[in-house]
Amino acid sequence: MAVTIDGRTLKGRQVLRVARPGASGLYEKASLAPAARAAIAATRAHIDANFMNDEAPFMYSFNTGVGLFKDQRVLMAEMTEYQRKSVYAHATGVGEPFAEDVTRATMLLRANAFASNYSGPQVELVERLLACLNAGVHPVIPQKGSVGASGDLAPLAHMAAAICGFAEAEAVYKGRRMPAREALAKAGLAPDFPLGAKDASALINGSTVSLALGVLATEDARRLIKAADIGLALSLEAMRGELAAFDPRVHAARPHPGQALVARNVLKLTQGSQRCSAAARETIYPDEIGRTPGKPPAPRVQDVYSLRCAPQVHGPAREALDYVSRIIATETNSATDNPLIFPDGGGYQVISGGHFHGQYVAQAMDLLAISMTDLGSICERRLARLIDPTLSYGLPRNLLAGKRGLNTGFATVQCSLSALVMENRTLSSPGSVDSIPGKSNAEDHVSNSTWCGRKARTIVENVEMIIAGEILMACQALSLIAETAKAHPLGKGTQAALDAVRETIPPALDGDRWYAAEMNQATALVRSGAIVEAVEAAVGALE
Repeated sequence: MAVTIDGRTLKGRQVLRVARPGASGLYEKASLAPAARAAIAATRAHIDANFMNDEAPFMYSFNTGVGLFKDQRVLMAEMTEYQRKSVYAHATGVGEPFAEDVTRATMLLRANAFASNYSGPQVELVERLLACLNAGVHPVIPQKGSVGASGDLAPLAHMAAAICGFAEAEAVYKGRRMPAREALAKAGLAPDFPLGAKDASALINGSTVSLALGVLATEDARRLIKAADIGLALSLEAMRGELAAFDPRVHAARPHPGQALVARNVLKLTQGSQRCSAAARETIYPDEIGRTPGKPPAPRVQDVYSLRCAPQVHGPAREALDYVSRIIATETNSATDNPLIFPDGGGYQVISGGHFHGQYVAQAMDLLAISMTDLGSICERRLARLIDPTLSYGLPRNLLAGKRGLNTGFATVQCSLSALVMENRTLSSPGSVDSIPGKSNAEDHVSNSTWCGRKARTIVENVEMIIAGEILMACQALSLIAETAKAHPLGKGTQAALDAVRETIPPALDGDRWYAAEMNQATALVRSGAIVEAVEAAVGALE
């Protein structure tokens, strides 16, 4: 089923369906709503009939230069050349190209912005953009070179050049990078597309690449957030944690909705558990120090922060994500180029504004980066405890089964994931507060939104691997002590999570293995949602 765009109702999940292949390996198509098409065509007809003459008043980028050349008229006889030169002037991106899903999301979101009917392009331009998207012609767009005002000029210029068949542009078609004109021809599209007045500006002026990164990062973070609670519950079960900290009365005393939600999820996951109990703590685990049979353990009273305070960390991450999602949802259905065209009596008025400025996206991505970094950090602290018997209440050191010394165990897995935490901490330094004026000070305050989106996306990817690592290692711990602790069964939800992991990844019971493969398998399970689905089938929907 195709995603129909109208500039007002596009959802993040729909962007994902177009940006990434489904289970069949195919991309969902995108189409322009008939009403949106008719509105764009009507607006453009008025523009062509009334504004496209050398006596028309100055209208920025319609019949003027850009930046500090805003007061320099462009004659109608120069218009075709001007459109091409506008793209050439801004195609200054550098670095490696964006991933395919970012490129596809960018194309869809730019077309959706046009569908709102504030930009004034030819309707044929919107259809050309969608035709390239649906045909799998993916412009090669360098990642670096945008400051997020006047939108993502440099990367969008590379996109524009590719869909219009500029000789210098490149595209990827069926996995092969080639000249854009060749890709268009192979896809059955005309290599040349003529740009009309305002078309170039409409294509390149807007923070759409930043938004594409933001949509993908936000949707991926939303997919991870339940898995983080599952990893927490598994670690609690492995370390026989104290569940009192998740009591709803505790969270009613400090009524933040996020932390209360996380506490409810943990209690649902551990429903029926006997592992997190005083009776279970009587059992002596393999590497428990200072315990002899018949000697009771010291009272637990309360756990360390990474267990006891998890709702107070997972919760703010959830609430931050709710805020970010609202910002991204608004931006997804916004017109972000300049100038904009509005109905005015029987005609239209062109008004210059600043919607291309990406500060909303930049700040939202910085918040997402910070909150997800902290979520990954507390997850890593739990998995670090799992490998140390002095901190895990006796779990086998390094979660190792096999000859010690000859084998090392999961200590190296924790080490690798700690590297991701440190990387995230550096990347979470805010980019939205940085601004260097450009273009002869015409752009004297910029958002840096593209960099904010790029680093937030990297952080989310890293946190996905950290959460997967906690799930993998907690399951290893539970498998290692399964026989020892059999008198105290796991909760219904945590048992379902363990079973889901074990359908793909057997426990390491014979010493070291190629852990990289298992880390990738665990990450794939988290990414697919299979663990969450298994848990929810057992205990009902998590919040």
